[in-house]
Amino acid sequence: MERKRKMFFPVFVLVLLILISFLGGCSSDRSNKIAYISANENSRYQTTFSELNLGLVRDYRLMLPSADKSWVKIWVEGYRDGEKVEPSPLAELSYGLSPEKVSEGSMGIGIIHTGERRYVFLYAPGVSMGPMELDAFLIDSGISGWEYAVDSERIGLEPGETVVLGAHRQGEQSLRMYDLQDEDSIDDMIEEDKTVLLLKIRVDEQEEPPRA
Repeated sequence: MERKRKMFFPVFVLVLLILISFLGGCSSDRSNKIAYISANENSRYQTTFSELNLGLVRDYRLMLPSADKSWVKIWVEGYRDGEKVEPSPLAELSYGLSPEKVSEGSMGIGIIHTGERRYVFLYAPGVSMGPMELDAFLIDSGISGWEYAVDSERIGLEPGETVVLGAHRQGEQSLRMYDLQDEDSIDDMIEEDKTVLLLKIRVDEQEEPPRA
């Protein structure tokens, strides 16, 4: 009986150490994430725009576990015939250092159609930017559509990491499928499509606003 106890003790200690190491690794992984984001399809924003025939909105759910020490930058890059459109970015929204420890809410992009004019705007929890007119490169005839780069399953962002959230694309006759989580695939899409708008996000860890 005593021998069994002696054998059991080292095995128990080994299992305990493995468990502690595993839990410590999970905790470390969570602590490395400065933000969490997921696609929020069929949100009330999207429904309203669709019902009023105003254009399109693509909505996301953004959560900042340390909002009081986070600075968020959301922007849109435009490409036509494989070349970046100026000004770059076409639209940008920066905010952060919330008085609240945790922030969670809707963020996204809207494209307003009014006759032959196009306007883009960005919004996030508690902030938004006024619509900015886009150049005529979005008025080309052809097929167009939006593709999410993330889905309804929440993903984590590390500090300073730039992530593509989605793309508004326009082609001559058809649109191929691309992997929007792969940089080479995105480069191919920019080269082959007529026009591309990329929505990107980056969240930095800091305790004061960035200098202008």
